[in-house]
Amino acid sequence: MIKLIRRSWKYLTAKLTGQFNEMADPKVQLEQAIAEAQDQHRRLKEQAANVIANQKQTEIRLNRTMEDYEKVANNARQAVKMADDAQKRGDTAKVTEYTQAAEAFANRMIAMEREIEDLKALHLQSTQASDQAKAAVNQNSALLQKKLAEKQKLMGQLDQAKMQEQLNDAMASLSETVGDDVPTFNEVRDKVEARYAKAKGAAELQESSVETRMLEVEQASVNIEAQARLDELRSQLGLDESAAPAEGQTATAEGE
Repeated sequence: MIKLIRRSWKYLTAKLTGQFNEMADPKVQLEQAIAEAQDQHRRLKEQAANVIANQKQTEIRLNRTMEDYEKVANNARQAVKMADDAQKRGDTAKVTEYTQAAEAFANRMIAMEREIEDLKALHLQSTQASDQAKAAVNQNSALLQKKLAEKQKLMGQLDQAKMQEQLNDAMASLSETVGDDVPTFNEVRDKVEARYAKAKGAAELQESSVETRMLEVEQASVNIEAQARLDELRSQLGLDESAAPAEGQTATAEGE
């Protein structure tokens, strides 16, 4: 039962993730990815800074311990010298005191030598870790810069993709049916061309019909009658008859 619940939960999670990825804006997801990469780089730099700080602290501690060691060594040498001087003077008490002081300084030198060796080993390790941290930061910084440059490229490709998708939709709407109540461009074009062809055909039939020829004959008769009336009017007015033919030809030409 528990196994079935786990499988169902994983299936549901995968399904919801797929649906979310389909609906999510790629630009927003890209910005989120870059922001996450920048945040990771910031955390890496903080960790590297801590590693480098530890190396610096170890180095400071080593240098300080070595300085203290030199002081102790000088004191030990001074105690030995003073004990030797007291021995020459025959001052047994001072010899004992200076000898004990010299032994104390010597014991301290031995302890500090061990500490210095440990600090040197620790400093070597911290130096290697510091170098690795610096290299990791530089490598990740270069990778981040590459991602930022690629982000700009992807943004441009997204804009081009959206424009191409809109163009594809526009072209598809010219040749595909978008709905029962919306005709396609091709359908409208076919309808207009069919109507135009029908009108042209009707005009051609009209021009070649008998009724058209009868109208032409009637119009010619009207023109002849009008010309005869004009000749009669010229005769009544006593106008030159020689101008009549030319005028008649002109009238006939105008009538035609």
